[in-house]
Amino acid sequence: MLLTGKQKAAMLLMSLDASTAAEMVKGLAPKAVQELALEVAYLDAAGKRNSKQSIELVRQFCNCLQTGSEFHLKTFLKEMLENTVGQQKAQEIQTQIENLLQKRAPFINVRSAGSDTIASVLENEHPQVVAIVLSELPARKSSEVIGLLGEGVRLSAISRMAGSESITPEAKERIIQRVCKRIEAAASGTAGTMQSQPKQSLRKVAVILRNLGKELRGGLLGAIQEKDEQAAKMVSSLMIVWEDITQLTNRSLQEVLRQIDVKKLALALAGAGEATIEKIKSNISERAAAALDEEMSLMSPPAKEDIKQAREAIVRIFRQKNAAGELTFIEEY
Repeated sequence: MLLTGKQKAAMLLMSLDASTAAEMVKGLAPKAVQELALEVAYLDAAGKRNSKQSIELVRQFCNCLQTGSEFHLKTFLKEMLENTVGQQKAQEIQTQIENLLQKRAPFINVRSAGSDTIASVLENEHPQVVAIVLSELPARKSSEVIGLLGEGVRLSAISRMAGSESITPEAKERIIQRVCKRIEAAASGTAGTMQSQPKQSLRKVAVILRNLGKELRGGLLGAIQEKDEQAAKMVSSLMIVWEDITQLTNRSLQEVLRQIDVKKLALALAGAGEATIEKIKSNISERAAAALDEEMSLMSPPAKEDIKQAREAIVRIFRQKNAAGELTFIEEY
């Protein structure tokens, strides 16, 4: 992304602590501070960060676990603004920022929501609505949401995304507003629960960590383990899940598939999505693919628990490879 001068300044502010950022913008006119704060909020919510900044966010997360403190973009903005223009003016600016963000990027509230929340909201929506939402999300988050949706909704939505069906801007705006309201309602209704949110948050951390080098990833995972051993175990297990198979490079997938018995593979693929089946079949020999087809055609309908165990056994191999630094993932743009 080609950055404007204001966006470059905003990214610089995002790399600083709030008090240092406040010192840098002291003396600027309130309007200039508001414009910079708007860029900071937009860049963060839109996920416009490079790989180095992503690593820095992981470092901040681990530091938070060790110190018990937390880093929040809204808190950062609040402190920076209050230290610069005072509390009352800061509140006015933050309100204006929220209004401007909605006008500039009305879909940003959906993008900033967790994948679990988005998936739960979309599960009962019309496939056309699901397709519109998925097309507006960043590629990685869209993949996460797709993996959480039911098979029927997933296939129909993807089919519509690939088709030529269009929708008017007005209809799209109404859909965005409705989905935003449902996500806000879902977030407020689950604010007190402690079951889905931790897993959702740890999955995000796990995906970030798995894309780092082995040594850096191990060090950050060790920092988490010192604070919370159970959280570290969950992060390790969430780095690779069954749905991630389609995101692996062909070479990584081929090395693992050579170790898997065709019967176990056939069992794991029972009820799997077409994308996963095609990904696997395209990375084995024609002879192995024919044997797999035959095994799947002769197999009696398996129990869900058997399918789950077969998939988990395969995923364990991927996790071992990932821990050794031997897996690579398809880059998403």
